[in-house]
Amino acid sequence: MNVKDSVYSETSSYSFIKTCYIPSLRASTIKFYTSLFLNFFFFQHKSAFLPGRVPVTNVDHPLDKKIPFTPSWIKIYIDFAKFWVRMLSFILRRYGRKAYAPASGFIKGMADLYTFAAVVYRKNLSTTTRPFYIKRPLFMVIHMLDPHLMCIPSLHVMVVIYTYTAFAKIIKSFGDEEKLKDQVLEMKYGALAIIQAILFVKQHSINCIAAALYAMCCYRNDLFPREEAEKLLDMLFSPIPDFGVHTKNVHPSYAPKTKLPDAVQNEIKEHILNLFRRFLSEGKSAKSWDEPLLRFLKSVV
Repeated sequence: MNVKDSVYSETSSYSFIKTCYIPSLRASTIKFYTSLFLNFFFFQHKSAFLPGRVPVTNVDHPLDKKIPFTPSWIKIYIDFAKFWVRMLSFILRRYGRKAYAPASGFIKGMADLYTFAAVVYRKNLSTTTRPFYIKRPLFMVIHMLDPHLMCIPSLHVMVVIYTYTAFAKIIKSFGDEEKLKDQVLEMKYGALAIIQAILFVKQHSINCIAAALYAMCCYRNDLFPREEAEKLLDMLFSPIPDFGVHTKNVHPSYAPKTKLPDAVQNEIKEHILNLFRRFLSEGKSAKSWDEPLLRFLKSVV
């Protein structure tokens, strides 16, 4: 892939300018930042400063200990926010005015995603055991900004899944799925790299991934049905292709070559798959989509 054709060649500044000056995009963006503040920053920090009002469950799994803490994954991990903003820049630059409606819809969907996940957080917060590591400045930023109380379902996983699946749908709506198949694949591997990064920097447990896959199936089954969830999980820890893009070290091609033993990979993926299928099965008879996750949180000891 030519560097200039990569989604990763885009900057977040282009979409920032567009979302400020285009009325429909500006309205969607305001909705997103409001949702982000209320459902993530405000509620989480309030819960950290006023503990005890909402129960907090540690959701570590024994298999998490088989995943080594690997600080070199931090740049891939921290890119999850720019991941979707960069995608917006790509479609807005490529399609111009024709992209305003789908871009606005995507941003509104991102706002609703945070509200959707918060249904669980407001009833039961969750955390994992993460090391206090500040030798790299980016880790210090994480410890300062993230009280680490919203692990199930993982918003990191939900955001990147929503981004790559929505990108594929938008591209298809313009009839470019064949022309831009490499970019669609690039975004999928970008999502996979970030999902792996959250495990290697110990921001989430493997339980959090299963919960996020289930939550995304409930949130946007049209984008992320069970079949796509299981295909994505099957690709976890698989080698990332070299897309020929050598301009940004957050590109999935730059992901550290951390190799887990095949037996460990299989154990982890089997556990995530079984727990994901359990959530789906329980969700069929539940009164609301969040019941299986809340039941799981209450069962963890």
